[in-house]
Amino acid sequence: MKCPYCESEETQVKDSRPAEDSAAIRRRRECPACSARFTTFERVQLREIVVTKNDGSREPFVREKLVRSLRLALQKRPVEEGAVERAVNDIVRQLEQAVDTDVTTRMIGEKAMNALAALDPVAYVRYASVYKDFREVEDYSAFLADVESVCKKARTA
Repeated sequence: MKCPYCESEETQVKDSRPAEDSAAIRRRRECPACSARFTTFERVQLREIVVTKNDGSREPFVREKLVRSLRLALQKRPVEEGAVERAVNDIVRQLEQAVDTDVTTRMIGEKAMNALAALDPVAYVRYASVYKDFREVEDYSAFLADVESVCKKARTA
């Protein structure tokens, strides 16, 4: 592991422990060259996931983008950070277990919406307003008519 501060090739693991409900290993590392300490996370990756975007371009799946979008929707909402990590781990696991390694942004968006519906109805609406590109008040009205039943169903699933 390369040191992020001095880019030395030699680093030492000082501590390892399970993280994210044992879906990852958190390692504290120290660089002997500059004495800097930093943390790394090691996760099991079943296979490479490639995301096909709406314009047809393809790129590797980046877990942090999913985390960032869920956190943005959940900003200032009473949801524990652990719940976000569990939701992201569940979505990634579903994507890795899919028959095809190519997934669409639409598939990821739907899974994110389902996770948010189970976590927090307000975050669900926030995410949906961007994901579904609401432009008029009528777009919200039509969507909000079904929010309560969708969120109840998601929590029981």
